[in-house]
Amino acid sequence: MENYLHRANNILARIQELACISEDAHCITRTFGSPAFISGCSRVLSWMQEAGLDARIDNIGNVRGRWNSQQPAAKTLVIASHIDTVRNAGRFDGPLGVIMGIDLIHWLHQEDIQLPFNIELIAFSDEEGVRFHTTYLGSNTVAGSFDISLLQQTDDTGITLRDAIKTIGGDPALLANDAIPAEEWLGYFEIHIEQGPVLYEEQLPVAIVQSIAGQQRVRVKFNGISGHAGTVPMDMRQDALCAAAEFILATERYAAHQKEALLATVGTLQITDAASNVIPGEVTCTLDIRSPEQTVLKKARKSLKEIAAQICDERQLTADWDIIQKTKPVACDTALSHLLAQAVSAAGYNVKNLHSGAGHDAVTIAAVAPVCMLFVRCYKGISHQPLENVEVPDIAAAVKVADHFIHRLTEVYKKR
Repeated sequence: MENYLHRANNILARIQELACISEDAHCITRTFGSPAFISGCSRVLSWMQEAGLDARIDNIGNVRGRWNSQQPAAKTLVIASHIDTVRNAGRFDGPLGVIMGIDLIHWLHQEDIQLPFNIELIAFSDEEGVRFHTTYLGSNTVAGSFDISLLQQTDDTGITLRDAIKTIGGDPALLANDAIPAEEWLGYFEIHIEQGPVLYEEQLPVAIVQSIAGQQRVRVKFNGISGHAGTVPMDMRQDALCAAAEFILATERYAAHQKEALLATVGTLQITDAASNVIPGEVTCTLDIRSPEQTVLKKARKSLKEIAAQICDERQLTADWDIIQKTKPVACDTALSHLLAQAVSAAGYNVKNLHSGAGHDAVTIAAVAPVCMLFVRCYKGISHQPLENVEVPDIAAAVKVADHFIHRLTEVYKKR
């Protein structure tokens, strides 16, 4: 175990080094296309090259390192996670999986192992979707499912995604060339912090992901009439902010009544031309709904849209309802997950299966390849904020499991 702890400490040191690359001097923020993002990509590229990979940055900003098998017509196992962050982020969400992948490949090279398949390690460029309000830009490109209409999407400053891609050195016209054809995939493996409290409460270092919740994001704009705060009577107002507030609380109540099956969150709120003495005339919020059941998601979106319409009708407002993103629930591959369970047991740990309420790049990759994921315990399940933390022994445990998994997968494919 001493070697695994040594490797875990090296992984942690690199996680900390990457965390120091940020748009904000006071916290970790590394959004797609920013100077900090470009610098972070460069650092990860150099680490991949040091590990012996043929590395490059593709047109969407994914950092990709490849190790080709000597076997003719070998398929490709992709090991991946992401290096973009939310604003005021933690250190581990995404980078843990990327840097563990680099460590894994470095040690496989030391063993001089003969792979029966190719390995491509990918640091996806945009899983969080913070800047352009749409997730999985990197993994959709690799899966061949990038929606070119998104190139016209703008950030909060009016910069289009097309221009942001050019800024990082990519060519929007060549995005399709960066896809791995479906017939070339062997599978997909991602290591990620749990982002929930189960492993922490049960004192387990790792778990196998069985499924990933479906997710829908909606932009809701309430259109009222702005007016003077001192002259318009309370019963004659068409206050867009009051309508938005009522909708937010109604959303909370709706989800609370089916808490085992649905999660709903209003995460942003923008008041157009806000002033303390002006009645808000236009307010935009984002709605995030998640469920492991597609029928629940569909019903929730329909019901919440009806609730918004009813609120507007009562307050004499209108609402624009814009669907930004839809992903279906995903089941992880049975065969790969079985090998992963064997690896957990061989490493000396209890096998635990979990459902992921958080979205991951595995969601988009599942459309073209079998996927599996390993969760790693994080402190109290805290994520998407600075208190996010993973202990060295848990990183070491995940490293050990990943080693066993790759060796078992290698043995399976050598027999084919």
